[in-house]
Amino acid sequence: MRFTLSRTPRGPLALIIASILGPFSSQAIAQEPAEPIDAQAFSECKARLEQQAVDAGVSQATASQVMAQVEHLDRVIELDRRQPEFTTTFADYLNRRVNDARVSTGREMLAEHRELLERVTDETGVPAPYLVAFWGLETNFGSYFGKMSVPSALTTLACDARRSTFFTQQLIAALRIIDEGAIPADQMEGSWAGAMGHVQFMPTVFLQHAVDADGDGRRDLWNSLPDAMMSAGKFLQSMGWDGDYRWGREVLLPGNFDYGLADGRRLPLSKWRDMGITDAFGKSLPRADIQAKLVVPAGHRGPAFLVYDNFRVIMGWNRSEFYAIAVGHLADRVAGAGKLQNPPPEDAPALSRSSIMALQQALTDRGYDTGKPDGILGPATRSAIRKFQAASDMVADGYPGQAVLARLNVSTGN
Repeated sequence: MRFTLSRTPRGPLALIIASILGPFSSQAIAQEPAEPIDAQAFSECKARLEQQAVDAGVSQATASQVMAQVEHLDRVIELDRRQPEFTTTFADYLNRRVNDARVSTGREMLAEHRELLERVTDETGVPAPYLVAFWGLETNFGSYFGKMSVPSALTTLACDARRSTFFTQQLIAALRIIDEGAIPADQMEGSWAGAMGHVQFMPTVFLQHAVDADGDGRRDLWNSLPDAMMSAGKFLQSMGWDGDYRWGREVLLPGNFDYGLADGRRLPLSKWRDMGITDAFGKSLPRADIQAKLVVPAGHRGPAFLVYDNFRVIMGWNRSEFYAIAVGHLADRVAGAGKLQNPPPEDAPALSRSSIMALQQALTDRGYDTGKPDGILGPATRSAIRKFQAASDMVADGYPGQAVLARLNVSTGN
């Protein structure tokens, strides 16, 4: 099974350059026009980058040979500037990524590579179903790594003024990877932003966390699954993965629950139990001191989750609560668990940026401060929604559902 993955930045790339600005937003940066660069300017930029790489310790031979083959990729600039017009609902996000086909393939991969995955677990503490889940979400179990030349993509972005410093660092790291013999330059392919291999590591993450697990003397995240899985485990271990606990769990909330508690605060599991929260099947939660945070990604009509420290580690890989829930839920499904007891509503509105700005302005006009309207559903906007809902005798979950939009006369269109 093979298909093209989303072209938005993710994986360890998201750790560095993406910012999730609220659990409802799939948008990270404002769209900006691409500034064209002429052939002479690009050639001069390449020469500067080549010298910077040599100064940073890349061999002259590697720097010269690779940079001589680098081309400007207009498509990379287009993708870098592109921003989705509409946000992604939690139902759409989760259903696309955690579906029966992916769960079935994940279970097959778990069985086929059990010996390798158990070895990674023994060395890093990361259970095998999580490794499979990351693998599945990043490259659909290695079926699509991206087709962009990483040196050309990174040089294109390094010669673009918007994030030149960051991508210069990534380019130099990529040249160091080539220099060490991990992969030939003409085989170094990945995403438009330079994420590479089975687990989509950025070059700087590769240098710091990639390992040679198969003993062939190379750190090869493209052709060696042992290297890729062990590297993923080492990366998660470095961010503090605790092998004694899971990522979190689906829970049921009692009636008249204060959704203001889903604001990022961490409380012992026993405290959440005392508030009347149960597991997804209505059974009492353990009386335990483990710290947990409540996440309600689709409002009161959707599922609720109590998440633990490993959820924070997953968000170190990709700063999206949607992504972290998808990893955790896919890992559970791969390990044999069933679907969510309370699936997210599929009729939730997918809001455009202009609609979110209109929502923010409508709330501000009614005295509920959201800050400057920016089209991003961040904490201030969710807080304003909760206050408006409470004053309007609605469930104050901070979610911009149809009832809120209708009451404020906000359209979901452009």
